[in-house]
Amino acid sequence: MDAPIDVHRIAPQTDNHWGAHFRATLALGIPFIGAQLAQLGINTTDVMIVGRLGAENLAAMVLSAQFLFTILIFGSGFAIAVIPMVAQAYGRGDVVTVRRSMRMGLWMVTVYWLVMQPAFFYAEEILLAAGQKPEVAKLAHGYILIGHFGVLPGLLYNVVRALVSAIGKAAVVLNVTIAMLVMNAIFAYALVLGHFGFPAMGLEGAAIVSVAVQTAGFFFILAYVQMREETRRYEILVRFWRPDWHALWDVVRLGLPISVTILAEVSLFTVASLLMGYIGTIELAAHGIALQWASIAFMIPLGLSQAATVRVGIAHGQGDHSALVRASIAVMIIAAAISGIGGVLFAIMPEFLGSWFLDVTSPEAPQVLAYAGPLIVVAGLFQLVDGMQAVANGLLRGLKDARVPMIMALIAYWPIGFFLAWFFAFPMGFGGVGIWFGFLVGLAAAAVMLCARFYILVRHEGKMAGA
Repeated sequence: MDAPIDVHRIAPQTDNHWGAHFRATLALGIPFIGAQLAQLGINTTDVMIVGRLGAENLAAMVLSAQFLFTILIFGSGFAIAVIPMVAQAYGRGDVVTVRRSMRMGLWMVTVYWLVMQPAFFYAEEILLAAGQKPEVAKLAHGYILIGHFGVLPGLLYNVVRALVSAIGKAAVVLNVTIAMLVMNAIFAYALVLGHFGFPAMGLEGAAIVSVAVQTAGFFFILAYVQMREETRRYEILVRFWRPDWHALWDVVRLGLPISVTILAEVSLFTVASLLMGYIGTIELAAHGIALQWASIAFMIPLGLSQAATVRVGIAHGQGDHSALVRASIAVMIIAAAISGIGGVLFAIMPEFLGSWFLDVTSPEAPQVLAYAGPLIVVAGLFQLVDGMQAVANGLLRGLKDARVPMIMALIAYWPIGFFLAWFFAFPMGFGGVGIWFGFLVGLAAAAVMLCARFYILVRHEGKMAGA
């Protein structure tokens, strides 16, 4: 048995004034947003550096990175599940449950990585079966055989960040991610292209750097946890070999629906690109520009959704219904305000934004910009509903509610979103704009259903608590 702990000595302080909730949400949300943007910067840096090796190498890297990202993002559901578990236990001041949740989270992502080994080693066959060119699939397989060793530390990192996030030390997540961004840029430039006295290792060098950066990120954040008194007291590595089947089941029960939900949304946008490619090359290029801006804007509600999970999880763990309500309202107001401002910017300067990701001197530039403009305007509306559904998901995860939200999201993304995207684009003849409108309706449906689900659960809890 783990030794008994005086839980009262680590219970978080509470301040239920509105200003305190807004400040606490921003204190968590801003570092999370920054970390998401820095992570996006790592991927952008890789594309820029490997792109100098030629189209074939760039295609192989994009393909292999997407392959590894899909596996990583699915496994991340188990890491995300640890956040509300730790936040609720932290809200109660329960050291033992924090430690057990962390331990089983680390166990689960390690087991997941081991189970996925056949996918890594048969990646070339999988890519060929998916219709990829043999020479590109072979290059991508070479990257994956090295790069998959970075998936495990990436998953472990996501579990450990649950602890620092729950106790309000989100700034360390931002600092570590920025360090990873700088490290990745320097070493990728050196090993991929052969600078600073290093040999030019090409795509293989990019894979080695990816593994090194992910591993360094994990050890950076683990060192922080082990060196600081406020986190070291949780002793997350003590008796690491000891199972806790209840905590492990909680990780699986929460994590699997989260993984499915994330994969469903990611795959929806993959299919959107395929539909655009069916319409035409100019349309696909314009779609890529609009999607890039939508992805950048999405980092904000994504960071806020993580803050929402922590804030609601802590309040729920404390049994403080009033704090839970105020925390959820605060994060929703902030997300809506930021998304509204972004939507206005997208609407008033679509061509200017489109020119950022295009060589305006190229012959096809006017056509691409003309097509991208309306898509960027729709992307402005898109980020509002996408932001609301992302934050609503985060709020529900704070309550450890994942199965029903998964079902709601699947219905909204595919039977509604995908069907309407296809219907508006092809039978109705709206083309690329129709695809974006279909997804807009789908994500709006997700936002409505998830917000309603959260409202019903919170109202029920309030009645039970006599609030």
